[in-house]
Amino acid sequence: MTETAHPATASAAASTANVRRDFAQAVTLAGRTIAALAPDQYDAPTPCPGYTVRDLASHLVAVLRRVAAMGRGEDPFALPGLAADVADGAWQTAWDAAARETAAAWARPEALSRVLRLPFGALPGAAVLGRYSTEFTLHTWDLATATGQQPAWDPAVLAAAVAAMHRAVPAEPRGGRVPFGAVVDVAADAPDIDRLVAWYGRRP
Repeated sequence: MTETAHPATASAAASTANVRRDFAQAVTLAGRTIAALAPDQYDAPTPCPGYTVRDLASHLVAVLRRVAAMGRGEDPFALPGLAADVADGAWQTAWDAAARETAAAWARPEALSRVLRLPFGALPGAAVLGRYSTEFTLHTWDLATATGQQPAWDPAVLAAAVAAMHRAVPAEPRGGRVPFGAVVDVAADAPDIDRLVAWYGRRP
């Protein structure tokens, strides 16, 4: 007799696979965008307030290192918010190394179910990984917009990010504990990437 999984078990397994897949896709696209940065763009401003291209590339590497630490059960905020140890133009190499560490850490069976206590609350690992998929997508757009790139957005990653953004970040208030600008109005049928960045205060 062929065994079949219980529907709830199968659904949970699919959801877990989707979280890891979406995160991996977001990391891959961010890495490609970082790899395409040119030296004459490093000092350019980005849509992320107060960040140049250089600052944002450094910050992304630092955040990915923090996500790897979370997956290992370590304190992510013991690590700095900028990768000051990475020289200009070496961000891709550092990104690739952090991506490998992150994939290994979050591949552990318990990683997505373990509750993580972070500044924005206590959440299971799956929810945390989903939030960072959104953060990397947002900042990929920031870098791409600042440097004239056209990333090949993954529809599934964008759909998941758009579905989660209202739960993760309220429309009001903004500022302080919600460090984003006011929501920018876009058409109801706007592309998911435009809807996503507009919710975080960017103008598509």
